[in-house]
Amino acid sequence: MLGDADGGDRTNRRALILVENLSVPFDRRVWQECTTLRDAGWQVDVVCPRGRKRDTEAEAVVDGVRIHRYPLRAATGGPAGYLREYGTALWHTARLARKVGPVDVVHACNPPDLLFLPALWLKRRGARFVFDQHDLVPELYLSRFDRGKDLLYRAVCALERMTYRAADVVLATNESYRDVAVRRGGQHPDDVFVVRSAPQTDRFQPVDPEDELKNGKQHLLCYLGVMGPQDGVDYALRALAKLRDEIGRTDWHAVFVGSGDAFDAMVELSQRLGLADQVQFTGRIPDADLVRYLSTADVCLSPDPRNPLNDVSTMNKVLEYMAMGRPIVSFDLKEARVSAGDAALYAPANDEAAFAKLVAMLLDDPEKRARMGEIGQERINGPLAWRNSQASLLAAYAAACRDRAPVSAGGRPIRTGKWPRR
Repeated sequence: MLGDADGGDRTNRRALILVENLSVPFDRRVWQECTTLRDAGWQVDVVCPRGRKRDTEAEAVVDGVRIHRYPLRAATGGPAGYLREYGTALWHTARLARKVGPVDVVHACNPPDLLFLPALWLKRRGARFVFDQHDLVPELYLSRFDRGKDLLYRAVCALERMTYRAADVVLATNESYRDVAVRRGGQHPDDVFVVRSAPQTDRFQPVDPEDELKNGKQHLLCYLGVMGPQDGVDYALRALAKLRDEIGRTDWHAVFVGSGDAFDAMVELSQRLGLADQVQFTGRIPDADLVRYLSTADVCLSPDPRNPLNDVSTMNKVLEYMAMGRPIVSFDLKEARVSAGDAALYAPANDEAAFAKLVAMLLDDPEKRARMGEIGQERINGPLAWRNSQASLLAAYAAACRDRAPVSAGGRPIRTGKWPRR
């Protein structure tokens, strides 16, 4: 909870969180931030896109957080499609931010690195700008589009620089991102706070395994997460083909849970590899079903290939596997090791044959699987627990607001004696 350490009165404080990538509360990280701020005495508004099957209302109040949503069609067709998507999102975000009115803090979550524009408008009206860097967009561009450092790459680099320049405080998801904010973004180290994403442990509570989910096989393998071009589902499928063809293991069934713009291509690839009888794609499923699959899984897959983005990014699926006490096979990525430690085995980067061999090794060693699962749960409940990120988030807000008074509904500073005015 926020107290006098934040230098502020716990009333009359307003935060506006801007999100473009996902709806809220479906975006778990953003929702945890919302509820943390709410519990600390902030009035929280969110501007975000509508979901397709959930979070569809234009406006809703959920657990005391007011959410303003706009219609948005996801990009298709490469960079031009993203320009259309982001232009639409920017217009709606500015429109709804005006509707919310004056706030003490505007908190913008990327991608894209365009939300500094409405944030600047609010800064001119007295708000402080907290930049929540979910992704390194220049690295995302290089990893996703395979176009090299072309004109669009230089443009996204420029937008990132402008976002950093506008920010009063930066939230980084891990130490690698923090290093980028300081080195490339020119941020003072005291103004960059690591707020790690963490699974909601009440959402990930193991239940009894269900053998019928194994589809008649001895073992269940599970993948959970987004299926985009950079997420490595194709690497996992090719590794499973090697597990069958080169190692001779057919005693497994694999379930891929999640969706994304590569979903149809991955289903087609599994068919081309002759895996249709052993690989199941569920799409997005309710939490209860997700927990059933993860509780039954013998090994969980984190096949993100090494590229400029993945090597320094924290993968939510790794944390969620750990919360469920599941052993993991991953490629050897810097931040994967930071997150999972000994809860995972690491294949050389992008080596599908080595990945398959590690899966086979774990299938043959139930005691090792159990030890790795225990290590993962200990890490999630210890150094990687959300309570640590909560403290860092609140410290970041305190730093952003340490030299200003909270704003009234009319946009005038409120004198409290605790947030001294300049």
